[in-house]
Amino acid sequence: MTTPHLTTTGHLGTLPVSRIGFGAMQLAGPGVFGPPADPERSRAVLRRAVELGVDHLDTAQFYGPDVVNDLIREALHPYPDHLRLVTKIGAERDEQGAWLPAGRPEQLVEQVEQNLRSLRVDRMDMVNLRRFDLDAPELDQPALEDQLEVLVRLRDQGTIAQIGISSVGAEVVRRAVEIAGVVSVQNPYSILDRSGQDSLEAARELDLAFVPYFPLGSAFTGGPAKIAAEPRLAAVAAKHGARPAQVALAWLLASYENMLLIPGTSSVTHLEENLAVGSIALDAEDMATLEEVEQAPAGH
Repeated sequence: MTTPHLTTTGHLGTLPVSRIGFGAMQLAGPGVFGPPADPERSRAVLRRAVELGVDHLDTAQFYGPDVVNDLIREALHPYPDHLRLVTKIGAERDEQGAWLPAGRPEQLVEQVEQNLRSLRVDRMDMVNLRRFDLDAPELDQPALEDQLEVLVRLRDQGTIAQIGISSVGAEVVRRAVEIAGVVSVQNPYSILDRSGQDSLEAARELDLAFVPYFPLGSAFTGGPAKIAAEPRLAAVAAKHGARPAQVALAWLLASYENMLLIPGTSSVTHLEENLAVGSIALDAEDMATLEEVEQAPAGH
């Protein structure tokens, strides 16, 4: 056993954080739309996460929409001094729950203000600009420079502390660092889907945090079930007395020293399993076995 990764730190720019945080997306209703069936259960997960040392909480106003930020405020406000609140902007939901781009500069400002109001804070520790470069490359999006310019202005005003970028390739990562000094990349990445390896290498080169979403493959396309059924993951898990999903998360931690995990769940039991991942020490033989896991990229 090694010292759990939860007690070791990575960094979001100048902000030290534990390497295992919590992604709050799954606290909303099915499809990340509407309220959960049991809001108190969701609030209990949040409280337990903080009790266990989580200090990096990832959210978005469009989770629900509005629902998840309200749950966070209800469960945790006033927030512990060490808790870093990170949100994502650049999208919205329609009345049927579809995900729509909303990245015009004036929309970004309004979304930041919505997050501040709903979370009841004066400043966000980090704001991720959610682009659609990977999901819908044909989409006519606002210019990256215009989007980042408004976020830099908000940073200069003290409304946000750090800027991150999400769902972009390596070239855009490098441009965003040059334009705005972004400190984090949040992209889909998992042992099943390494199609974003180029953006991970850019993060490594530039000493950025890399925060994988869908760290067990997309929950919308059966990623966790594929993880559970993968024989190489099962073999390594048996060796360590762990679950295949825990090994998949441990593989991510071993892949880059500033890989920051934000696995999400609406279950306290599952939360505790995720936070135990830091105690899994994969050796060279394990890593070689896991490199052979068959890729199953899903649509993002």
